[in-house]
Amino acid sequence: MRLTHSLALGTLLACGALAGTAQAADPLFGAPPAAAPTGGWIATVKGNLKVGPSYPGADDYSFVGFPSVSFRRAGTPQRFSAPDDGLSFSLLEDSSALRFGIVGRFQGGRYLQDDRRLFGLSKVDWAVEPGLFVEFWPVEFLRARAEIRRGFNGHEGFVGDLGLDFVQRYGAFTFSAGPRVGLGDSEFTKTYFGVTPYEASLNGLVTPYNPSGGFTTVGATTALTYDWSEQWSTTAYVTYKRLVSDAADSPIVKRFGNENQIGLGLTVSYSFDTGYY
Repeated sequence: MRLTHSLALGTLLACGALAGTAQAADPLFGAPPAAAPTGGWIATVKGNLKVGPSYPGADDYSFVGFPSVSFRRAGTPQRFSAPDDGLSFSLLEDSSALRFGIVGRFQGGRYLQDDRRLFGLSKVDWAVEPGLFVEFWPVEFLRARAEIRRGFNGHEGFVGDLGLDFVQRYGAFTFSAGPRVGLGDSEFTKTYFGVTPYEASLNGLVTPYNPSGGFTTVGATTALTYDWSEQWSTTAYVTYKRLVSDAADSPIVKRFGNENQIGLGLTVSYSFDTGYY
């Protein structure tokens, strides 16, 4: 499926306009608790639908649907989480302004069926990326977050993400927006953006290319959440990444990809008391 930039821009403007029409603003450090606690842990189950590039650097888009779940201590507020955060578990107290812990992400693969122009290029399998994260709230409406992860299966490189989010609550709405920076080592960039002489001879459309590591993307993420009740909420979001440096100079991107990587997503969340201590 191919999406136009105007669709993504329209969604982004709609999110901002909807947030701007709210009557009153309160700084957000954490949303209200999901339910009156009767047990030790609150579970939040999410259904996620995402539209994004079929593979890193692609100009074609595909739908992805997946579930996720997170847990927090009963009686503690639902912490803000940006829609492009990795799945994380804090090793520090959730009520603290500083959080540190374990994070993980899933990276889809690159296959010939995604784009027939990939003929001759090596298949890249899906990858899991476990790692560590740290986030800090210098003030109640501003969050800084960093992740560093290591890939397994599809790629064996180290990747990182840096982000800053302005977060504000307007009644039942929560609006967030902020810049993003992505990094990857040479193992990562060679996997997704490199071309060996043999691959170039088979493909015929691209030339050999040996990229180095460093900055791979710059961009931004914006999201709007509506709390229907203490248990139910919905989040719509837009992500934008622009490939930079050696990733942007890849002949795969130049010949049949796109430096501009846009994603749209929708998440429905339900929180409930597990009854376990």
